Amino acid sequence: MTNFLVKTLANAAALLVAVWLLDDITLTGDSTGNEALTLIVVALIFGLVNFLVKPVVKVLTFPLFVLTLGLITLVVNALMLMLTSWLAGQFDLSFHVDGFWTAVLGGLIISVVSWALNVALPDRKD
Repeated sequence: MTNFLVKTLANAAALLVAVWLLDDITLTGDSTGNEALTLIVVALIFGLVNFLVKPVVKVLTFPLFVLTLGLITLVVNALMLMLTSWLAGQFDLSFHVDGFWTAVLGGLIISVVSWALNVALPDRKD
């Protein structure tokens, strides 16, 4: 349970960095507490999308992974971020990614920040 919580908070921090760096990824709320709660829920949605959908997409696009030497990962990450944005809209959460290229750059930022946080934070097996 602790590992799940740490990974969710790492996703939330990575999403926050992307929101902070890119103007076309927006997170709005009435208050800071409301924004923090929205960010945690969006991080949960993002984690679920990456856990459930991303492996299926990777299997279906395996030839493209081989052909592009893995660069298609940027596109897959962008699509996962755009799916998260769409799902957040369905749940009336104030998180939005505006455009494919913004999603590509946001996915890259989120991947780098998540990787750095997961390296820095301990991986406990509870």
